[in-house]
Amino acid sequence: MHPDIQSYHAKQAESDREICEMLSTEISNALPHAENKIWHAHPVWFLDGNPIVGYDKLKQCVRLLFWSGQSFEEELLKPEGSFKAAEMRYTSIDQIQVDDLRRWLKKAESIQWDYKNIVKRKGQLERLK
Repeated sequence: MHPDIQSYHAKQAESDREICEMLSTEISNALPHAENKIWHAHPVWFLDGNPIVGYDKLKQCVRLLFWSGQSFEEELLKPEGSFKAAEMRYTSIDQIQVDDLRRWLKKAESIQWDYKNIVKRKGQLERLK
């Protein structure tokens, strides 16, 4: 894990830190070849420079975000923003369903939209996988 992500976790309240650490462990196990770093002030994992999954502390929860998540066709993931992202929000570590999370992480690797080149394409997304 990138040291900046460890610092991010250390700044969280205990219950939020537990959520972040569990998410980080599961993401890193599922995507061992992914680059991870703090991006726009939050932990994010990338495949070939393309953002795949990350999480951030919001006021009332920890939000897990999949950049291509709307294409996963998963009822529990809620649309986020105007592109293809979808999210899940957690207020307790007990809410994390590991089987769901692992399934979503497999889909995150196999279903990708090209966010890396979105600016070059003037806001148009193209499917990579």
